[in-house]
Amino acid sequence: MLRVTPILLAVLYAFAMYHFSAWRTRRELDARSTELADPVLKRLTDRLAAALGVARVPVHIYEIDPVNGLAAPDGRIFITRGFYRKYQSGEVTGEELTSVIAHELGHVALGHSRRRMIDFSGQNAMRTALAMLLGRFIPFFGVWIANMLTTLLAARLSRADEYEADEYAAALLTKAGIGVAPQKSLFHKLDALTQQRAGVAPAWLLSHPKTAERIAALDRLEARWQAH
Repeated sequence: MLRVTPILLAVLYAFAMYHFSAWRTRRELDARSTELADPVLKRLTDRLAAALGVARVPVHIYEIDPVNGLAAPDGRIFITRGFYRKYQSGEVTGEELTSVIAHELGHVALGHSRRRMIDFSGQNAMRTALAMLLGRFIPFFGVWIANMLTTLLAARLSRADEYEADEYAAALLTKAGIGVAPQKSLFHKLDALTQQRAGVAPAWLLSHPKTAERIAALDRLEARWQAH
């Protein structure tokens, strides 16, 4: 019984964390966001909506400064105020910002948003269980090993999701008549926009693929489309 206790505790912890995280995320987004009302972006998102066969694609502004886009577990799409300011200042074009919206729509359509919440809870549970188990056999270092293993797993899963969402966005943007070019041009600007420095961490520890690798993946995707 003692051997399974850490696993049972981890499962219960994951269940509780999932519901708490979902509630906290929804409350935060509800309190700090409003629906985007921009006529230029509305015309562009209407093209995405037409390509998807839906009436419209609502987008919300999340009132935080970091440059980012996100898809909530409930399916809502958000652009941060910091990202929208980059668009207002001319650093990002409307088409480039629309490519971010298309990317986040990919996370929703492919089930990444909800799964990430579950994965986050599961990874915390795995970290707890591993730390308890390894701590018995490797005192002091067991917790560090558990943290490293779960971090590597989370980064790998997240990078796979990003490539899939990039591919979905490329297909949607192409169908909408916007094309993949804005997606690539935004990637070229991304490190500067998010103030990331190359080489901060190895690629396998990053939650997002390296920018050059994402652009190369889009080039390969376009080459396959042209070949057919």
